[in-house]
Amino acid sequence: MRSTFSIDHHLGAIRLLLATLAVAALLTACGGGGGGPGSPGITGSTGSVKVALLLPITASGATPAIAKALKQAAELALFDFDNPNVTLVPKDTRGTPDGARAAAESAVRDGAELIIGPLFAQEVTGAAPVARQAGIPMIAFSSDEKVAGNGVYLLSFLAGRDVPRIVSFAMSRGKRSFAELVPQSPYGRIAEAAFGRAVSAGSGQIAVNAAFPPDDSNAMLGPVRQVGNAIKGGQPVDALFVPAGRDELPSLAPLLASADLTSARVQFIGTGQWDYPNIGSEKALVGGWYPAPDPKGWSGFTQRYAKTYGAVPPRLASLAYDAVSLAVSLSQNPQGERYASAQLTRSSGFAGIDGLFRLLPDGTCERGLAILEVREGGPVVIDPAPSSFATASSY
Repeated sequence: MRSTFSIDHHLGAIRLLLATLAVAALLTACGGGGGGPGSPGITGSTGSVKVALLLPITASGATPAIAKALKQAAELALFDFDNPNVTLVPKDTRGTPDGARAAAESAVRDGAELIIGPLFAQEVTGAAPVARQAGIPMIAFSSDEKVAGNGVYLLSFLAGRDVPRIVSFAMSRGKRSFAELVPQSPYGRIAEAAFGRAVSAGSGQIAVNAAFPPDDSNAMLGPVRQVGNAIKGGQPVDALFVPAGRDELPSLAPLLASADLTSARVQFIGTGQWDYPNIGSEKALVGGWYPAPDPKGWSGFTQRYAKTYGAVPPRLASLAYDAVSLAVSLSQNPQGERYASAQLTRSSGFAGIDGLFRLLPDGTCERGLAILEVREGGPVVIDPAPSSFATASSY
């Protein structure tokens, strides 16, 4: 899954990036419509385990479209797994802390044993105290780590968490001396810090460090030349770390090429920010490596989603699907135990659309990622995602 740095602060990026017997009816609460995938008019459910789904169904702007897609993905998970033991109960947060608190209170009254969502950090802040007081765990979609912990788990792709995977892989391929070209942004600072820790842990070195303003293409040239001149001047560099994404790379890539910085000369490595359509059109980046889920999972999910709903889902939709899949997989456990911390944070984790993942006691999420190589015709997996956390060396 191609990560965005902050769901909460980059709604524009979200727009761009715009869960075993038949389950019955969904969407009867707080603005939901009736019926599930391919089953219009269903209005009831026989599931005994209630799972609340908190989403900003009637928020402003483009957010309701995101919420609708997340809700539909959650429905699809139930129908795919064909589990009558779970009833999904959608609640509208209205996109606000007060709305999220009211939605959580309604979920508690309805007897929910698990809360999935909300989407934004401010909503989590509003809903979390209610869930904690009731002893109900929450699996949210915010990417702001400050709201994680104490019963709140974030299923989102968190900034910097994929960096050790790419560093570990690069080192396994003989890369020991690195240059970094980092955007001057909150994401860039997190990625840079994670990179420094990973390189140090692997006994590598960072030989060249440069930073660029992500929103000023003209000012990108100086830092690019700084890296290029250092390498031309004999500074040993095995790989260049560029934790940029679809907002910066189209402007940055031509400048890299003009400075004779291509993967043919120095191995480019990136982060999950590289995982966006058509990155292979940036010629300078062809041959570059980056960590991401195996794309087969997302491809299969989008096909099923599009067949059911007639539209391609936003990239975030897999989070809702995987959260409901987790809820279903644990629903057969006894009441009071099924969603206990020990179950949610089991070391073996869970398998989802985006591959292996596990929730951690601190509320964050760890993922088993593949390594992809940029090709003109589309990315290719060159190192598979681990099949279990026991066999994975780094994430």
